[in-house]
Amino acid sequence: MSTTPDSGQSALPEDPTPAAPAAAPEAGSDKLDRGVLAIAAVVVIGAIMSILDVTVVSVAIPTLQRDFGVELTTIQWIATGYTLALATVIPLTAWAGDRFGTKRIYMISIALFVTGSVLAGLAWDITSLLVFRVLQGLGGGMLMPVGMTILTRAAGPHRVGRVMSIIGVPMLLGPICGPILGGWLVDSFSWRWIFFINLPIGVIGLLLAARILPRDGKGIAGKLDLLGLALLSPGLALLIYGFAEYGSQHGFGHAQVIAPMAVGAVLLVGFVWHALRTPQPLIDLRLFANKVFSASIVTMILMIIAVFGGMLLLPIYLQTVRFETALDTGLLLAPQGIGAMLAMPIAGQLADRTGVGRIVPVGLAIIGGSFWWLTGLQADTSYWHLGIALFVMGVGMGFTMMPTFTGALQTLRRRSIANASTTLNITQQVGASIGTALMTVILYVIATNKFTEAFGPAAAGAADPAALAALPPEVQAQVLGIQATAFGQTFWWALAFVAVAFVVALALLPKRKPEPLEEDDEAGTGAPVMMH
Repeated sequence: MSTTPDSGQSALPEDPTPAAPAAAPEAGSDKLDRGVLAIAAVVVIGAIMSILDVTVVSVAIPTLQRDFGVELTTIQWIATGYTLALATVIPLTAWAGDRFGTKRIYMISIALFVTGSVLAGLAWDITSLLVFRVLQGLGGGMLMPVGMTILTRAAGPHRVGRVMSIIGVPMLLGPICGPILGGWLVDSFSWRWIFFINLPIGVIGLLLAARILPRDGKGIAGKLDLLGLALLSPGLALLIYGFAEYGSQHGFGHAQVIAPMAVGAVLLVGFVWHALRTPQPLIDLRLFANKVFSASIVTMILMIIAVFGGMLLLPIYLQTVRFETALDTGLLLAPQGIGAMLAMPIAGQLADRTGVGRIVPVGLAIIGGSFWWLTGLQADTSYWHLGIALFVMGVGMGFTMMPTFTGALQTLRRRSIANASTTLNITQQVGASIGTALMTVILYVIATNKFTEAFGPAAAGAADPAALAALPPEVQAQVLGIQATAFGQTFWWALAFVAVAFVVALALLPKRKPEPLEEDDEAGTGAPVMMH
């Protein structure tokens, strides 16, 4: 089967194996057949490995900070370095999948991710750990977008809601199993095992990918947009680096923050100018002519800034204010994943039946309600109340995350999915980086101001565990109360991002499910359909 190149991107490669029919489902068939489900199982394993790694590492951050003797703003580079690597390789995903075949790229990504994981587990200092986390990111960067491309091509646009709910499985398991698994490994063995655990999962993923995924071979890829790559990847990396330094330097008034962000912004503007004038750009910005796709992107990045930033705050609160172990922290965070697990399959079914504009605003309102409750965090907040708030947040995420992805893909033709998946994953990673850096510095600024007001400028370091232990009990209680209040006030900022996302989703996302699209349009360019 041959197709026409899509907006400067290559045609879909041929699928000569028996699994190939899954890539071209009949328009009237809504049931996910065994071939699609088998492919989904392989994709989910890779996604679980990638997402589980993020949630496992988040619980270990206080332990890593203590063992390496560095500040929180330094140890956050364990997450930021990984994200920088993701931002570097994700733009290559669509081209690499067409040039070398999605199956090959998927397997190479798993192998590189596992190699980086094992080396990170063997790290001897903070520098080596950061280097190996970057190597992990280079492998993990393509796992989700390539996996999404493989699965959505196999299922077809009319079943994208169902397959998005399948991809959502690791997003369910991550918040439940990740913190618990990470806490158990850190408490019972060593932080090194949070990286070693990826080895058996990766080996299983490689074996199943080799056996089950269709051999799509080398596609007819367009010429690699080298100028676009030279502008986009460094631009994204510098922008994320600037946000991370914003956290480290505690503000924008530093050359380490301003310079990389300014250069990154210039490079990204240059990429936009270049991409709109070249027939085969690295990322097809003409996708943004689709109003639904654009609204989905804006909604998603605002929501991810809030949610991922909030997900960073809670483990730190539990371990620094409540003195919980890593394992207990994981158990206390589990209600969030349980809520998502119950909500996401329902949301996937609804997304295939009605417009995502009826689903996503509801999910955002639920997330906003949980954030509003968390603004009242105290040093003695009931764990029952905290668990209910986390469960509600999970339900909101279940009704928001995957339906937003679905809304972005439903109005695109099948040959646009690779480019759209790449763009969505870039947006997700950039949003997560901005969210973690932004919420970290907001927390630091609020806490510092409150400590200064209470104890004077010389007492800003009273929250340090070593300094805290030396204080009288009544002063310790006051310090912990100030810390808890700072966490709560930081959630007001997360709530503000969710509120803006709610307005965008309510106004711009479609209230009806779009009609299935024909693969051939009049212009033959595969341009996305405009939705009004």
